[in-house]
Amino acid sequence: MGMQYMHTMVRVKDLDESLDFYCNKLGLVEVERMDNEKGRFTLVFLAAPDDVDVAKSERTAMLELTYNWDPEDYDGGRNFGHLAYRVDDIYATCQHLMDNGVTINRPPRDGHMAFVRSPDGISFELLQRGNSREPAEPWASMENTGSW
Repeated sequence: MGMQYMHTMVRVKDLDESLDFYCNKLGLVEVERMDNEKGRFTLVFLAAPDDVDVAKSERTAMLELTYNWDPEDYDGGRNFGHLAYRVDDIYATCQHLMDNGVTINRPPRDGHMAFVRSPDGISFELLQRGNSREPAEPWASMENTGSW
């Protein structure tokens, strides 16, 4: 079962202040930015200087800052989002996890993305390597369970 680390996501309250810390003070480099008007959020992907090339070419080894445009206070650890891993076969990975007692919180209905949680409640995003798989049952009609 092939798997590759992609990114860790954290939510930030003040994007400029956060970029000052992560880039100007800590030394990370911005490699990609996405503004989503419909969802009212901005994603900024950062990488360590030695990881910039692999971050740009493979979209791995990054820190994802998520800035929600509408003010929100993050309590209960909500500022930490998820760890992301790319997998060779999203369906086989989810089936393996289910067979071993893991709840699929967000099934891969789109053949591309799923979410599960660790025993300690850490959210894991699983992403299909390459093109999305064709939607297939039981995943296509499976409902969400809990939150991710």
